[in-house]
Amino acid sequence: MGRGYIVEDAVEGYLTKLCEQQAGAVTGLLIGQSSAQRDFVVMATRTPQREESTVAAGNSLDKEWVTEHARQVSRMLPGGLSVLGVFIISDTDSKDTLTTLRQLVFAVENVISSEHLWNLADDDVTDCVTLHVNPKTRKTICRTFDIKDPKSLAKPADWKYQSGVCSSWSMVTCCLNVDMLVPLPDNRTDAEIMDKCLKEELRVWAHQLESGVCLIGGKKLAEDTELTGGQKRNVRQTYTAQLLITPDDRRLTDVVQRCGGSVSVRGSIHSRAYLHSNKPKAKLAEKLLKRDVVSTVATRVQMVLEELLTSEEESKSSSSSSRDKQQTEQFCLPHRVFCPVKVSGPVCVCDYQFSDEALSEVTDRLKEMLDIDAAEEDLDTRQETPAEIPETDVAAEPIGETAEVLEPKRNNYIGVAMATAVALLATAASMLYLSDA
Repeated sequence: MGRGYIVEDAVEGYLTKLCEQQAGAVTGLLIGQSSAQRDFVVMATRTPQREESTVAAGNSLDKEWVTEHARQVSRMLPGGLSVLGVFIISDTDSKDTLTTLRQLVFAVENVISSEHLWNLADDDVTDCVTLHVNPKTRKTICRTFDIKDPKSLAKPADWKYQSGVCSSWSMVTCCLNVDMLVPLPDNRTDAEIMDKCLKEELRVWAHQLESGVCLIGGKKLAEDTELTGGQKRNVRQTYTAQLLITPDDRRLTDVVQRCGGSVSVRGSIHSRAYLHSNKPKAKLAEKLLKRDVVSTVATRVQMVLEELLTSEEESKSSSSSSRDKQQTEQFCLPHRVFCPVKVSGPVCVCDYQFSDEALSEVTDRLKEMLDIDAAEEDLDTRQETPAEIPETDVAAEPIGETAEVLEPKRNNYIGVAMATAVALLATAASMLYLSDA
């Protein structure tokens, strides 16, 4: 017997709407949470149209575009939500479609996992779902593939619609102060070198975080403790957590070496994870929360680095002498904004808003990436405060500690320090400092 999928009723309505509108094959992503017994699908989103696409109409699919969409969507999912698989709406033969779905689900998983800074745990579910819907007959075929096995064959799965799938899901939140110092090679301050060095340091930090202590409600709970014991249906709870990280002692013995500068990642970020209502354990809450912390920090740093790489490409033909003379550059990191998935109970997705962006740009991205019609007043911008770039030398000004760790009410800064430039990244409160070595 294959895996079971409990699917929010709204997903059925969404797929039906796409069947009525589609003029060709339509692909998309299935989003939810896995558990050992079954998976929960809370939303689906179609692949957006690619204006410049040269893919021929009909059954040809742009796999590269589908996987890029999956990468962007994965960044917009808080802890507890992930891309569980893919769907396709097509009236082509089911066998041919299954081959296409197999290619897509493996490609999507490869792209998403390439951005993860953690390894799969023994209890992680590795089955990904594929769904084929015939728009004419409305027949639905559900299959799964084990993405850890490149030779995996399709397995049948049970696809069942239900209302209020996540109406009683609980939420675990925390605010974490981040403080990393990343050395850069001598005389190498370009974005590509920064990217490589930051990723290496983020992996080290992620490992430290993974081995850190998680307190839920101020207590260290046993791994098998049920967080929702005694809860009634449609009643959800919110838990406050703290993550305590011990520095890696091995780094104290590192050899001193010359460097062209350093990247300082500092600040405070808001993290959250949603837990399914099927007797979730403290171990699951800790794992999902830690992964969300790592993902949200890495995503924001990566977003800024991608902009730096783009700007470097554009300025290659121009003189760089003015930049070489400059001691400091400042860039604001985006802060995290949450948006409720209204039809799915209390669950939210998120986006990252740069300081020069209006909320309308956030709602536009939510529509494009997740097909969510959100109004500006629906957005929760309270969890993180955009950082303000100080007029004084930021490298000389210490960042004050938060009075209450669990309630992020101040600016956050993720800083990067480099030899010839300093970047300020403001996230919920984060800053990137780049300073001369």
